Amino acid sequence: MAEPMDWFDDTHGIRSVEDLTARYPTPHELVIRKQIDLLDAHARTLVEASPFLVMGTTGPNGTDCSPRGGPPGFVQVADEKTLLLPDWPGNNRLDSLRNILANPAVGLIFLFPGLGDILRVNGDAGLSVHPDLLRRFAADDGKLPRSVIVIAVREVFVHCPRAIVLGDIWNPEKHVAREKLPTLREVFDSHVKISASKPIN
Repeated sequence: MAEPMDWFDDTHGIRSVEDLTARYPTPHELVIRKQIDLLDAHARTLVEASPFLVMGTTGPNGTDCSPRGGPPGFVQVADEKTLLLPDWPGNNRLDSLRNILANPAVGLIFLFPGLGDILRVNGDAGLSVHPDLLRRFAADDGKLPRSVIVIAVREVFVHCPRAIVLGDIWNPEKHVAREKLPTLREVFDSHVKISASKPIN
């Protein structure tokens, strides 16, 4: 078997901010200035229109990205500095929530089906089970979320649509045929088998 490639040797590894910025052009001033520290009227409209986001968190065991979805407005804007994200029952791994307890920093990417628009929000999160807050998200059948993630907003900015355009993810002609991929059940069973001999963390 061939020796594994060293992708980070002294010649090819980027080891400092100076090495990094030397390889990339300086961003335009407007790219920096587009970042604000609050949810203005436009950001509020975008948040309330999005049915899907990805939340990034970091904890003792590393980084996690968790998809979250619901009807448009499932994330509420409490005020210009606060977002409210209900946590409904799921698989109970609690990866994101455990990370938030260890490190409150979170990053959110809001997507909009059919559009290339991307809204990014970074902030610090906490978990609340205040009865009034839970009732704010009561479902039609009266069920309540297990908790609510309260996000204190630090950074808000729109992201260029380049990734969405390159991925062409909203184009029906580019949708992946189900039969060309393993089912989630097949992946699940395979991964359980692989990890069966290892202790559960």
